[in-house]
Amino acid sequence: MLRAILICLALASTAQAQGDTALAAQTAAERLEAAGVMLRQADGASDRIAALTETVRAYEDGLVALRDGLRRAAIRQRAIETELDARSDEVSRLLAVLLTMGRAPAPLLLLHPSGPLGTARSGMIVSDVTPAMQAKVDELALDLEEVSQLRAMQDSAADTLRQGLQGAQEARSALAEAVSDRTDLPRRFIEDPVRTALLVASTETLAAFAGGLGDLVDEDLGGIGPDATSLKGTIALPVQGAVLRRSNEADSAGVVRPGLVIAARPRALVTTPVAATVRFRGPLLDYGNVVILEPAADVLFVLAGLAEVFGEAGEVLPQGTPVGMMGGEQPDVDAILTESASGAGASRSETLYLEVREGQSAVDPAAWFALD
Repeated sequence: MLRAILICLALASTAQAQGDTALAAQTAAERLEAAGVMLRQADGASDRIAALTETVRAYEDGLVALRDGLRRAAIRQRAIETELDARSDEVSRLLAVLLTMGRAPAPLLLLHPSGPLGTARSGMIVSDVTPAMQAKVDELALDLEEVSQLRAMQDSAADTLRQGLQGAQEARSALAEAVSDRTDLPRRFIEDPVRTALLVASTETLAAFAGGLGDLVDEDLGGIGPDATSLKGTIALPVQGAVLRRSNEADSAGVVRPGLVIAARPRALVTTPVAATVRFRGPLLDYGNVVILEPAADVLFVLAGLAEVFGEAGEVLPQGTPVGMMGGEQPDVDAILTESASGAGASRSETLYLEVREGQSAVDPAAWFALD
C-alpha cells in the first residue's frame, strides 16, 4: 500500500508541493513499517498497546497522505486539461501542419515556385520554424502523457484505499480490545461507582462536577501523581486536527465556552498528551462521552465529545496512551475518490472539546497547549 502511495504522490503536483507531500508519505510509510515491527515484537500488554497506537496513527497519516495526493493529482489534471482546452485552436493548427508535412515528400517541402532563391529562403524559414514546432510538440506530448498518468493513478487508487481503510479499522479494533484487557497500569485510587452516579445525576455544570471529583474516591491507594507543569505551553493537542474556536469565542449559536473546539477526522484516535491520572470517564451532561485527566495537582484536562472512551478512573496513564476515539463514519472508497476528484481535502467533521481547569476555575488552554 505504501509504495503505491509514494508512486501516486510522485505524479501529483509541482516540484515543491510534490516534495512536501512525498516527504509526508515517506514518513507515514516509515512509521507504519516501524509499528508493524513493534507489533510483532510486543510481549506485554503495554507494549502491544503502544504498538497498536502507533499503527493506528501510521494508518491515519498514510491515508491522509494518499487522499492529499489524489486531491493534488485531480487539481493538476484539471489545470492541464483547462490549458489544453484554452489552446485547442493552436493545437489543431499545429496538428494540421504536422499532418501536412508528414504526407508531403521531404524534397517537395523545400521547393518554391519562384525558383532557387525562393527555395533557399523557404529552407531557411523551415530550419528556423522546425525547432519551435518540435518544442511545442514535445510540450504537448508531455502534457498528454502527464494527464494519462494521472488518470491511470486515480483509476488504480481504489484498491490502495480499500486496503488502507481495512487495515486502519482492524488496528482500531485490536487497540480497543487490548486496552480493555489492560491490567498493568498503576492506580492512585479506586472509584466509588455509586458516588459517581449520584454526582453525575445531581450536577448541572462542568464546574460543579469537577469540584466534586474528590468525593468519588472509594479507596486512596497513595502514590504521587504526574506533574506536567514543566511542559506548560508546549503540550501537543490530544487529537490530530485543527482548532475551530479558541477560548471564549462564540459559536454560530452565540454560545461561549472557556475551552477549545478542535475539528478532527472521523474515527480519529485521541490520546493523553502528557502522563496523567484518569479522574473520570463516561457520559456527562450535554458533553457526550467525557474523559477527565489530571496531569498535575489541582489541574484537569477535560476531553469531551468522544464516541468511545478507554481507561478506568484512578489509572495513571503514560503520555500518548489512547483515551478514546472520535465518532462519525469513515468514508468509503467511492466517497473518498469522489471527494478527491473534486479537489476537496479530507473532511474534519468531528469536534473534540478541550477545557483546562486550575483549581476551581477554567483557564485558557493556550496557556498549556501549543496551538500553533
